[in-house]
Amino acid sequence: MEINRTHNNTAVFVTNLEKRFGNFIAVNRINLEVFSGEIFGFLGPNGAGKSTTIRMLCGILEPTDGSGKVAGFDIRSEQEKIKSHIGYMSQKFSLYEDLTVEENIDFYSGIYRIPSHLRRKRKDWVLEMAGLREHRKSLTKILSGGWKQRLSLGCAILHEPPIIFLDEPTSGVDPVSRRQFWDLIYELAGKGVTIFVTTHYMDEAEYCDRIALIYRGELIALGSPENLKNETMKEDILSVVCSRPQDAMEGIEKLSGIKEVALFGKGLHVVVNNGKKSIPLLSSFLNENGYIVDQIEIITPSMEDVFVSLVEARDRESLSQVEVSQ
Repeated sequence: MEINRTHNNTAVFVTNLEKRFGNFIAVNRINLEVFSGEIFGFLGPNGAGKSTTIRMLCGILEPTDGSGKVAGFDIRSEQEKIKSHIGYMSQKFSLYEDLTVEENIDFYSGIYRIPSHLRRKRKDWVLEMAGLREHRKSLTKILSGGWKQRLSLGCAILHEPPIIFLDEPTSGVDPVSRRQFWDLIYELAGKGVTIFVTTHYMDEAEYCDRIALIYRGELIALGSPENLKNETMKEDILSVVCSRPQDAMEGIEKLSGIKEVALFGKGLHVVVNNGKKSIPLLSSFLNENGYIVDQIEIITPSMEDVFVSLVEARDRESLSQVEVSQ
């Protein structure tokens, strides 16, 4: 989907956004812009600052410093207006489990003050969109994780908001349900809805138009998945398929030019300074030590490779700054 990236088409815009809890900096001067109709991924490990950021953008949490607008409203002074123009799905299931699917939808219709003459139409749309028509009379607590997730999304968009914030929406859900949930996200984005989604699943980054990587409260990269994979990785990634890969790791790590080795599927991903020079070195080592080699080749890095590389670079930078200050 082609995104119209102009300032007149901005859904979310923040400058130097910061949140402190005492001496702890949870979000450290973040700058970002999200465009209307964009699927924007906010990725990072648990504790990185994703949920804190999204709660500030949704008007739930007051920023310590910085400025910004969501749906054209100020995140400091117009929180209630923001809340009425967005959908928000928290990572913790927040619906009422003792109510039926239909009763939950009715309840949220009241919360969002949907006019009475539109409520039946909106409820039917949610049931159809989420595939819940056959479950409408079921108690919410007996639904599987995937169905609860769909119901949560449906209730978050009952009032047809232009922007939806999804905080770790697929956490703890099986892979099939995750894929089906992303199909729903694509459908909404295709209708012009802006999706701001946080996740720690690196493979989900591939589904986004652009992603921001956050680590220890700081934004460490921003761009499309392809740009991040092709432009931010200074090193080469080698895919190594050999016998006993876990045993081979220790020896490979000691070779010249090797920066990192990690198990990946049935083989290894090896981060090296120069792929062409490292391939014969790796091949010789593995053959000389009795490993059966099926494949050694340079590959396009995965988002997981990119994230690990950027995190390690940031850790090295922080360590060198500490050493200099001492």
